[in-house]
Amino acid sequence: GYALAGSSYATTGWAVTDAVPDQLATLTAFTERFGTASRTIAWGRSYGGLVTTAIAERNPDRIDGSISLCGLVHGGVANWNNTLDPVFAIKTLLAPGTDVPLVNIADQSAADAAADALTTVVDSAQATAEGRARIALAAALHNIPVWNQPTQPRPAGTDWDAQQANQYEAVKGLLKIAAFNRRQEAEARAGGNMSWNTGVDYAKLLGRSSVRKEVTELYRKSGLSLRADLATLKRAPRIGADPNAVAWMSGTSSFTGKLTKPQLSVHTIGDALVPVQTESALQRAVTAAGSASRLRQAYTDNAGHCTFSPAEQLAALHTLEDRLTAGRWVGTDPASLNSRATAADPTSPTRYVPYRPAPYPRPYDLAHPADGR
Repeated sequence: GYALAGSSYATTGWAVTDAVPDQLATLTAFTERFGTASRTIAWGRSYGGLVTTAIAERNPDRIDGSISLCGLVHGGVANWNNTLDPVFAIKTLLAPGTDVPLVNIADQSAADAAADALTTVVDSAQATAEGRARIALAAALHNIPVWNQPTQPRPAGTDWDAQQANQYEAVKGLLKIAAFNRRQEAEARAGGNMSWNTGVDYAKLLGRSSVRKEVTELYRKSGLSLRADLATLKRAPRIGADPNAVAWMSGTSSFTGKLTKPQLSVHTIGDALVPVQTESALQRAVTAAGSASRLRQAYTDNAGHCTFSPAEQLAALHTLEDRLTAGRWVGTDPASLNSRATAADPTSPTRYVPYRPAPYPRPYDLAHPADGR
């Protein structure tokens, strides 16, 4: 059978320096009380996927394999860099001249005020075609998908207005959660601002975005010049990082890609909070480290963050178990995953599909960190 053990962390927030030791301490406590398990699998969802990947890289002797579900597998520096980009575009294009702080946020009250200020700006901009085009551009820099909540209608491929309407809600969610409140908490841990956009070419980032076509169509429809707005972003004063804060975030929350035990990483394709392109960043790091044979990635055709069915999660577990039994990956294709899912729980959806995410806009790993610029 299975034993499931986990821990809340000593503190909340960007608590990787607490989370990894607390998870390992939980494993130690379990082993001392019940004995060594025949297999130990680390798994986590969302931020827990980052913690799981940190354990897989730094404490592989404690586990046999790992599963990351909708995880922040791109690591901390990449995450905060890419979280900066959409709010930089919003402030520059929709609220020029305002004093809303995007980094070095003093406290949670200041974070609330900044989030409220830019949310008001975005709400006002949504009323005009020009504003909607600029919101879409900001969303594209974060690769926010055009279908990102299960409750949203799934827009047609050329229904640019419906696509943007879905992104608009996700952009407001980003402002309300990650861009300010969670950033302020992470900056407090890092000792300063850990992200930058010096040297970033936003035209190039847009060119790699999964939703660039929507942006160009909405700009054409609005009569605005996309080239002119990209030039405005290029001229805008840039934000530099605190080297010590970058070093802290890099040392605690970024990855080498060196896996010595198998990992299965699973993502929904319509995730706005942790976009599916994070999987491209993980693949890039693991390939550079020569560990590609130990990683497999799978995708479910659903919107939302961590919206996996019980069947889909069980399929991931059984796929990793088969890998540990056989000593090689067996049946990691969508059909095999769906078959395992249906066998495990025929009452819940099975939506594994072939998928290849676009490149992550701002990759950063310990093998080649400068590429994030």
